[in-house]
Amino acid sequence: MAMTDTPASPAVELRGIGKSFGDFDALKNIDLSVARGSFVAIVGPSGCGKSTLLRVIAGLETSTNGQILIDGADVTDAPPAERGLAMVFQSYALYPHKTVRQNMGFSLKIARHPKADIEAKVAEASRALQLDALLDRYPRDLSGGQRQRVAIGRAIVREPKAFLFDEPLSNLDAALRTETRVELAELHQRLGTTTIYVTHDQVEAMTLADKIVILKAGEIQQVGTPKRLYAEPANEFVAGFIGSPKMNLFPGKVHGRRFTSPNIDLDLASNHTPTDATLGIRPEHLAMTQAGDRFAEFTVDFVEYLGDESVVHGHISDGTPMKLRRGGEVTLEKGAVVGLAPPEPSHVHLFSRTDGVRLAGDEA
Repeated sequence: MAMTDTPASPAVELRGIGKSFGDFDALKNIDLSVARGSFVAIVGPSGCGKSTLLRVIAGLETSTNGQILIDGADVTDAPPAERGLAMVFQSYALYPHKTVRQNMGFSLKIARHPKADIEAKVAEASRALQLDALLDRYPRDLSGGQRQRVAIGRAIVREPKAFLFDEPLSNLDAALRTETRVELAELHQRLGTTTIYVTHDQVEAMTLADKIVILKAGEIQQVGTPKRLYAEPANEFVAGFIGSPKMNLFPGKVHGRRFTSPNIDLDLASNHTPTDATLGIRPEHLAMTQAGDRFAEFTVDFVEYLGDESVVHGHISDGTPMKLRRGGEVTLEKGAVVGLAPPEPSHVHLFSRTDGVRLAGDEA
């Protein structure tokens, strides 16, 4: 009989997870599969339930319903210490009276690992995180970025089945956040440990993750690669959340191969059943034109010069705000009126105004 390979079970799997606090449902029927060795980011606005979800996975919160599996084993009712996970918090939670070396090895000491084993694992983690020169310092002697690396090192020495990160970079300044983000990406490539990473920063999610989970009000809106979420948002919420500056959104109507509003008239690449719709176009996919085809008129309010690019803020004739993103410097005065060239069909997004779901056209 021919043998077939059995697909490996996910590192972490959530089945119908819900979490209620009294009458408030913080999480609603969450289904999620996290592949081994992957880097999954959970993003969403404040209060959407992303940190609650991470705490439920860790066992720090008890789910109201549903099932949690880690390496195929049901750990729904297991205490945190028996789940084989390591969590890194927004606050570094280091012991101030212990050195870096002692902080990193403390969990292994409590678990009664041999001293030589602890020293070897701390040494290995410190090399990976470039902490060798800091092992005998105390947290008060470290910068914010160094403290966060110690907290990560404390998680690494435990050799967990998965890392759980809860907004670990939010306390760092912009430059250090960028630097530490690169370090995290390199660390994941070296270790290959499954990582679930909660953040409010979409740039972190887009640059770090293999897969992104977008939450809104305790419900998953879309799961996909950064490229998929950017190019094919499942609904209007995802479209407005992913991308910076945000996608331009305009209410109107779609009928056949045409989208119209009082100030927009755009040919589409496919046929659509007549309905109320929202047109979405990202700022980087809009181009100004003084001649030729145009689908709307744009009045300039002001230009944000950012060095390698400029964001042009303005509005169409009914006052609806619009942004354009262009490379380099843009020399336009306030009040200038220009036409907008029709975008490429692949850059046009349409959503139902009834439920916000992405509208798929019929090529026929």
